[in-house]
Amino acid sequence: MSKKVNETINTENTKLASDKIIELRNSNEQYFIMNGRRKSYHILTYGCQMNEHDSEKIGGMLTSIGYEETDDDKNADLVIFNTCLIRENAELKVFGKLGEVKGLKRNKPDLIVAVCGCMMQKEEMRQKLLKSFSFVDIIFGTNTIQELPGLIFDVEVNKKKSVDIIDDTELIYENMPKMRKFKYKALVNITYGCNNFCTYCVVPYVRGREKSRLPQEIVNEVRMLAEDGCKEITLLGQNVNSYGSNLENKCTFSELLYELNEIEGIERIRFMTSHPKDLTDDLIKAIKECDKVCNHVHLPVQAGSNEVLRRMNRKYTKEHYLNLVEKLKQEIPGVAITTDIIVGFPGETEEDFQETIDVVKKVQYDSAFTFLYSVREGTKAAEMEDQIPDETKHERFERLLDVLYPIVLERNSQCIDKVYPVLVESVSKTSENYLTGRTEHFRLVHFTGSEDLIGKIVNVKITNVKTFHMEGKIQ
Repeated sequence: MSKKVNETINTENTKLASDKIIELRNSNEQYFIMNGRRKSYHILTYGCQMNEHDSEKIGGMLTSIGYEETDDDKNADLVIFNTCLIRENAELKVFGKLGEVKGLKRNKPDLIVAVCGCMMQKEEMRQKLLKSFSFVDIIFGTNTIQELPGLIFDVEVNKKKSVDIIDDTELIYENMPKMRKFKYKALVNITYGCNNFCTYCVVPYVRGREKSRLPQEIVNEVRMLAEDGCKEITLLGQNVNSYGSNLENKCTFSELLYELNEIEGIERIRFMTSHPKDLTDDLIKAIKECDKVCNHVHLPVQAGSNEVLRRMNRKYTKEHYLNLVEKLKQEIPGVAITTDIIVGFPGETEEDFQETIDVVKKVQYDSAFTFLYSVREGTKAAEMEDQIPDETKHERFERLLDVLYPIVLERNSQCIDKVYPVLVESVSKTSENYLTGRTEHFRLVHFTGSEDLIGKIVNVKITNVKTFHMEGKIQ
């Protein structure tokens, strides 16, 4: 099909979608006038920050057509499940909650139920959903979020279920409305998809191949966020380090950081996730020289054994990884290094596991996300022989934590009596008398203070530490 024909079809589709949005918005305004309230939506988000950001886009679109958010699914007119396929536990939570919503739908037939996200990119998951949860009205995928208003229109006006899935696309939709969770910090996509094909991971299959946004689009978005009062941004990508590799006019991730560092109003720049194979000297230099880039690098190791790393298709060795850590610590004094670790990958021997323990001891991580290997259908690892028994996985997992947690506590203990700038995020979930926020090293801090400090950066002296948080006093 020629480019011209494609452009014509896209233009026609855009006009049709625009007409549906206008009609839906007018209908919702009439509903508000007649009922004295707006239709409400509730989004349940599972999985990573990428999904969280997708939910912000979904919320933005729904707000733009006249819906308002509710934190109670029992009061909602529209319930959306934004799903994850990385861990089996996330799937089980989705199916369990769908069972609860089935009861709500029975008592409230006009309730619209939608399921989207990574799970819906897998055909077998869609078929399971259609068979076992036939009350679901809308199914859409990671590449068709922008079509949601039209899908709602089809349910409300045309009274038909809607399914819209695209396996992959080169298109990137810019300037989508967003309903941000926080005014003072924001998530910013710089890439979509992934080209790495780690053997345990479904991301390339459910989010497609890697695509980079144009640097000027990213810069423009961050400038608008700064103008809106945003102080901290987190740049998102399955592998931010490879940003720009598919752009016609090349721009590296380090070059992008230098440009974003110049934007007035932004005080902190974070990013995740970094892939060790693409962590260059130029990037380390940029982290060091850009004063707004936080001295925190999330560098997933996944395993310490070269044989396991080979089977994972991670494309680096234990020695290479440890060399990167040494460079980071030499070039960026006080840098915080966090990681991801998978225990019980197929074929992992006790000797392999001890290699992972060795890496943990040598790196001295500030914190780590630790996972039991979970079989994901459609990945190469799922077909591997020598799957590790659950009992062995759990036993190794506990031993890993026995080594990791004392290290994290010791790293936190080194902060006692020191003063750190903390971005105040919210009232603490554990005590209404405390505020909570994070240092630039991503350490969680609880301290007393008034709610009007939320969204501001304050200096806090650390007085006590736990494994998962620190406590302090405002200076």
